[in-house]
Amino acid sequence: MKHHQFKTIGIGVAFSPNLKANIYEAARLAVFFQSKLILIHVGEGDASKLEVIETHLGAFSDRELDYEVLFEPGDPVNVILETVFRKNIDLLILGALQREKLIQFYIGSIARKITRKARCAVLLHINPSVQRIPCRHIVVNGMKSEASAKTITSAFYVANRLGSDRLTIVEEISQEEVAVKVEDDKTLRKSTLIRERLRRRESLRVAKIIESVPDELKQGVTITSQPIFGRRGYSIGHYAELVRADLLILNSPGKSALIDRLFPHDNEYILKDLPTDVLILP
Repeated sequence: MKHHQFKTIGIGVAFSPNLKANIYEAARLAVFFQSKLILIHVGEGDASKLEVIETHLGAFSDRELDYEVLFEPGDPVNVILETVFRKNIDLLILGALQREKLIQFYIGSIARKITRKARCAVLLHINPSVQRIPCRHIVVNGMKSEASAKTITSAFYVANRLGSDRLTIVEEISQEEVAVKVEDDKTLRKSTLIRERLRRRESLRVAKIIESVPDELKQGVTITSQPIFGRRGYSIGHYAELVRADLLILNSPGKSALIDRLFPHDNEYILKDLPTDVLILP
């Protein structure tokens, strides 16, 4: 089964209090995935700015980090998206607020605009840190779709590279599939039977996908399959927050007839109220 690979990682960097932490997070990921790192600053560049960035990158001088620093003036959204296309970036890292309030540089509404339009994987990072915080538990959306097998396999790839030891595959089941209004004991039993049948169906589907994942990607990872009922997007976000996942992996709904990639309401719940770091795969 094919999976996404991150050969080139990009990050938008602003000269903010989180600059060092953001650079460290991006550089670590580039090392883990053996990728080239592209650092994009929207604005004019000069020797002093370059020196600050390269000073932070100096901590990775012994890790053979391949990187490039770009200074590009212009509109943040357009500059980032154009650079993603021009540099063939596979994974774009964006800083994000857990709960949006005001538009800020590279976070909040700007990050959401970029996330909707980017044609690459996007990692929304909410708590960058200079010291590495291990990614132990990954939750991935296993909801039935054309992309679910590739998304699940990619989650194992990410878990393997980040040294994660737990992966939970969540199958979101819409309440509409139950389609029984519970009014008495009889309808309650019927609803329970339908739910159990749907759980078994989803578990068997996911088990077949897991079987197709290369053994080397599954090594050392505890795998859990978790069917949940509820509003799509909201349910998996709430679940990831409840189990204190370190990373939530989703697949995008694909390209629409419009130029931009538009997210339906299910992913909008997560983008508005991030439960943890979120990786959205194209």
